Amino acid sequence: MLEKLKVASAILKNMGWRYTQFRVKHELMRRSGLLKNRFPVTPRFKQFIPLDEWKKTRGNFFFRNKESINLKKNPAPSLEERFIKIKEGKFIFFNSLEINIGKNYDWITNPDTAFQYDIHKHWTEIADFSKEAGDIKYVWEKSRFSYLYDIIRYDYHFDEDCAVFAFSEIISWIKSNPINGGPNYRCSQEISLRVLNWTFALYYYQNSPYLTDDVFDKIQFAIYWQMDHVYKNIDFSRIAVRNNHAIAETLTLYLVGLLFPQFPGAGKWKEKGKRWFEEEIAYQVYEDGTFLQFSMNYHRVIVQLLTWAIVLAEKNGEHFSDVVYERARKSVEFLRTCMVHENGKLPNYGANDGALFFKLNNADYRDYRPSLNALAKALKIDLGFEETEDESWYGISSKQTDKWIPSFGIHSFDVGGYYIIREPETLTFIRCGNHKDRPSQADNMHVDIWYKGENILFDGGSYRYNTTPDLLNYFMGTTSHNTVMIDEYNQMKKGSRFIWFNWSQSVFTKTTETDDSFIFEGEISVFTYLNKSIRHKRRITKIKNKEKWIVEDTILNKPQATTMKQIFHPSESHAFSFESMDENNQEIKPGIKQGFQSNYYGVKDAKRYFSFESDSNFIKTTFTIQ
Repeated sequence: MLEKLKVASAILKNMGWRYTQFRVKHELMRRSGLLKNRFPVTPRFKQFIPLDEWKKTRGNFFFRNKESINLKKNPAPSLEERFIKIKEGKFIFFNSLEINIGKNYDWITNPDTAFQYDIHKHWTEIADFSKEAGDIKYVWEKSRFSYLYDIIRYDYHFDEDCAVFAFSEIISWIKSNPINGGPNYRCSQEISLRVLNWTFALYYYQNSPYLTDDVFDKIQFAIYWQMDHVYKNIDFSRIAVRNNHAIAETLTLYLVGLLFPQFPGAGKWKEKGKRWFEEEIAYQVYEDGTFLQFSMNYHRVIVQLLTWAIVLAEKNGEHFSDVVYERARKSVEFLRTCMVHENGKLPNYGANDGALFFKLNNADYRDYRPSLNALAKALKIDLGFEETEDESWYGISSKQTDKWIPSFGIHSFDVGGYYIIREPETLTFIRCGNHKDRPSQADNMHVDIWYKGENILFDGGSYRYNTTPDLLNYFMGTTSHNTVMIDEYNQMKKGSRFIWFNWSQSVFTKTTETDDSFIFEGEISVFTYLNKSIRHKRRITKIKNKEKWIVEDTILNKPQATTMKQIFHPSESHAFSFESMDENNQEIKPGIKQGFQSNYYGVKDAKRYFSFESDSNFIKTTFTIQ
């Protein structure tokens, strides 16, 4: 009982009274059945909007229809291969992992565990995390309908008509998923993405003879009730979750109100959705363009949602508050600064669940240039990238008035706590940040090093959100990052699921440039559940125009009889060397241990990592790429 009170107290301290009060109330409503009663399972079918009327009154989209698109045909073999695999039931999960789910997939079976959810259970009775069911994201992935973009792009580039296939997939889902029943109504963000992707298909195929009144009636009926669900459950995302989920859901409410104005309540969804979206962007995207989820991939999610928001608002003669455009521009600048120019990759930093909602190009999932360039062009910014398909699908004008390319040197983003050293052939990425919003990984003071587009010192990634305790501890904990540990302790104390206690906090940062080096100095409060006064000081010196870094770590107030560990995860793509010394200039030989790297969600590769260990409180290591 005492331990439960301590946990409750820690949650209240970290998350605040508003969050805690809401979670308690929400759980009571769920268990009592009151929450269930708000979400009907068998609403009576009705035609909300006749197809002809919708075509006349709908809001403006990125394009008028399939026939209006003016994009150079590019029948790429990779696109054809993806389309053929989709038709065969070989589905790409999380933009990387191919699984054969068959042509007649039932939409509710986890292909990773073969667990079949009960479609007749109300969504409030479905657990997000279950050892028996496995990772629910494997069920959500196809139901997100992002693969519609492969179908539509194949249709366009290969001069095919895939309308029957696209609509048959949507109708199959509707028949298999009763409203508010089963796992695919468990997450409002998944619902929102599904609705946006269906809407893209409706606009593209709106002149198709296969978009009949009957097909449209079924789709618009399902869209209405899914958005009714999102609206009624929006407080959960805005209070209990408050991350990319809230941004996706509030934006979708606005856009559905804009594009389906005849829905009952559409005006209310549009007005409130817009206001809530503005509030979420102002809160979640910090003043320097960094993002509260401390994740490169989740920041790209926001970039894509901002692109939908800004472009569609403009095409419909509307405008968001200035803060939306300011934070969008700052996001572009931050992510472009963190990007390696050779291939458009960013450090695999923070939680990475394989999300890429609107893939409108042939680029690799880890290539951020298409998404970033689309938003930049919507903001009239020229990043110097080659044009991709995205801008054409979004109907964005190619006229820019403001060229922006990050300079060489050291860049500081103090609000989010990121420090980047850019040189012609190297990029050094350092995190030293405060947490006013909850962290997802214990990775403060992590350093990423890139050389000629290769990730030489890498972040381990995320792998899965529902896996064994050991793997969760490795990927979410400190071990998979290039920073410091005390014994086997993580920087913060792990709670359940995504919860961490005793958040690490930045105490001091300083950057300096000399004639021959760039220097970062930082200090964080860390391991405070062992001792409240523990501090980790890190000094990183990057020798200019050389592939050489000096990393000096000090643990202040380290508990007696504990071991300090300086951890590095080096790539094997280049030869390298480590030279490590303790406070007495005694050489430290590394322990070479078994670890993992996950560049894509659900995929992990065995990798070694180096652990320099000392009973003292200081380690200095020189890292050189040879």
